[in-house]
Amino acid sequence: MRPTQATDHHEAGAPPAFRLVALARSPVRVRSGGPRGSDGSHGSCESDAARSGPSAGRPEPDRCGGPDGFAGVRAADRDVRAAVSRVLDQELAERLERSRAVDPVFADDLALRVAHFTQRGGKRVRSQLLWWAMRACGGGDDTSALAALRLGAAVELLQTCALVQDDVMDRSPRRRGRPALHADIGAQYGATVAPDRAGRFGEAAAVLAGDLALAWADDLVAGTALPAGTGHLVRRLWGDLRTEMVAGQYLDLQGQITGSRSLPRALRSACLKSALYSVERPLALGAALAGADGTTTGALCSAGRRIGMAFQLRDDVGDVFSDDEGTGRPAGGDIREGKSTCLTALARARAEAAGDRLALTVLDRALGKHDLSPADLEEVRDILRRTGALATVEAKAGRLVAQGLRRFDAVPLDPAGAGPLRDLLVAAAGGTPAGSAGRPEGVSANRPAGRPEATPANRPAGRPEATPATRPAGRPEATPATRPAGRPEATPATRPAARAQGSPANGATADPHPSTGNAPAGRPHASPPGGPTASPATGPATRVTAPAPAPQHDTPLSLFASHSEDSRA
Repeated sequence: MRPTQATDHHEAGAPPAFRLVALARSPVRVRSGGPRGSDGSHGSCESDAARSGPSAGRPEPDRCGGPDGFAGVRAADRDVRAAVSRVLDQELAERLERSRAVDPVFADDLALRVAHFTQRGGKRVRSQLLWWAMRACGGGDDTSALAALRLGAAVELLQTCALVQDDVMDRSPRRRGRPALHADIGAQYGATVAPDRAGRFGEAAAVLAGDLALAWADDLVAGTALPAGTGHLVRRLWGDLRTEMVAGQYLDLQGQITGSRSLPRALRSACLKSALYSVERPLALGAALAGADGTTTGALCSAGRRIGMAFQLRDDVGDVFSDDEGTGRPAGGDIREGKSTCLTALARARAEAAGDRLALTVLDRALGKHDLSPADLEEVRDILRRTGALATVEAKAGRLVAQGLRRFDAVPLDPAGAGPLRDLLVAAAGGTPAGSAGRPEGVSANRPAGRPEATPANRPAGRPEATPATRPAGRPEATPATRPAGRPEATPATRPAARAQGSPANGATADPHPSTGNAPAGRPHASPPGGPTASPATGPATRVTAPAPAPQHDTPLSLFASHSEDSRA
């Protein structure tokens, strides 16, 4: 994958208060035409329509609703996926028209495949996260709403780029139950050339298809009218998102060629590819569009990183243990490609520590074996179970979700978006967090009393469960006075039966992060109960005017820390 740069990606202006990752800045390039704010933002829908460009002289879509399919905020709330799809349909129709003007063969062979791949799409989780983060942080005017839908559509095109090129790198013949793009276009010419030439052609064409999807995504971002004052941060986040996606994919490839089986490297790749790209950055983009302050954004990002890591851990498990029909891809793909996932890296580390030569032999023989048989895969599964790696990864994913939701619940958010966003985060991570028996998996936008919007006086900060007065003694959800902060793995004598899966006997790592009520000072996502961001007197965090410190994000290793690291988290 080769990242390109939107025409006006980095623009002059005051530096934003919130910065996630320090990256080298690109030369400033400013488009001509159209009034702009000092940071490159458009102050209104009219400013976007006034710009000059390749489509000058053509009817300009009404950026505040109408021809571009934007039916309003409430309609988008009812079905975000459909709203994003409408924006995609219009944009892709225009791209296809322009591609056909360039060359009909190019349009039919490549551009049309990119459009169809994107339109078929998946669950559109990333674009939905972006939308609901914008709504939860108080955004809802037409400019921010349409910008969120357009950026969501751009994220879906970026995902097309990632998946199409990932299938080439992984030599995967199928995607979403259909032939992968490189296999499909190769088969189109397979009858007239030798199979190896057709295959090579398909792979090369798919690389170009990914590049085209990336270019279209950048075009969407560059042509989006952004709320005043948000342009600099939004474009910087977009640049970070693209760079991290490529970096995560490269670490995958580099690990395969070097034979690296390091758990830290596997965790770093998972953080870049899933925690950041799939969850944290979409949340940050939505928060930026709503003008959220650093404290709110930092808390959402902290929650998103944990839930994104949980998603990747469960995806690693699903790749090995799910069947083809359930995922639309062959089981054991990561094993065949020799990828060092967190699951296999942990199994290897435990086998080495135990001197289990049989387990090491099975893993060494299977990883990177492209003709891996079902019997070979079953041997690997047995090793993952026997070393305890499977149980540990599953338990860790559950705890990460629980930690992420605790951080999320501690943030005062707009109820119009907070409930749906919480539901989506739980669903994105693959289900109920460990130790959450008896608590709701998600709450609607009309949240009952006791959710984060309630006063600190009637519950522990961020806890949607019952008050301590009604909770049985010894529950991990008790107040900080009755247990170490953030430690859901209470002692076996005090843990209810429903918590058993959170502390397997194979030595699963303990919860590495304290609860928000006892977090270190200076971490904006860890406000104490009744602190300034949770006080009803101050209102939602998006209205706080005092400057907030930049959030301190966790490293991948800290998210997979051992028991001994709890005190430093």
